[in-house]
Amino acid sequence: MEKISNEKIIEQLNWRYAVKKFDAERKISDEDWDTLEHSLTLAPSSYGLQPYKFIIVKNQAIKDKLSQAAYGQTQPSDCSHLVVLAYKKDIKDADVDHYVERIATVRNAPKESFKDYEQTMKGQAMKARDEGQIESWNARQAYIAFGFLLETAALLEIDACPMEGFSVEKANEILGLEEYSAIALCPLGYRDAGNDWLANLPKVRFPKEELIQTI
Repeated sequence: MEKISNEKIIEQLNWRYAVKKFDAERKISDEDWDTLEHSLTLAPSSYGLQPYKFIIVKNQAIKDKLSQAAYGQTQPSDCSHLVVLAYKKDIKDADVDHYVERIATVRNAPKESFKDYEQTMKGQAMKARDEGQIESWNARQAYIAFGFLLETAALLEIDACPMEGFSVEKANEILGLEEYSAIALCPLGYRDAGNDWLANLPKVRFPKEELIQTI
């Protein structure tokens, strides 16, 4: 397998920005979209529980409703594909059981051999619930997958716009979410550089010396 060069990674990360205006006529290919979906499913999560789901919105009417829920920002309407990142509000014993069954199937091992791991996960979920941290914990896991999606899109030269500026209550209502809650929107597609005021402006970041400490 050919390794992607260091220079190419940095080039693509510099290339990406939070698109303000998408070209509504350009669509992401099925092949590229499959890769983006894999980036979401392959992201790490605490214990591997993946307490989230990703809702892919292609339906234009729903995209338009979510655009209104985002205070009229046009990216959800104009993008090729809209990803809604939603975290699970709780982790129940049944969720852990389901995951352990998956481990046993994939690794061709008896479920009973993961009993200690199962009890550890259930104990940690209970502790997070009792401390009022379960939703925060699950939401943080979803953001790890969000980062994987954004970098993969950049490497494929697919544009994205991470968005927290929307009404969570309205988005949940539009999507019928109950056990889950939307936490971020990510429109993906291709920039309309001629009509996006941000497209040709230099990226503004603090130098790494201000952000990275080596000890």
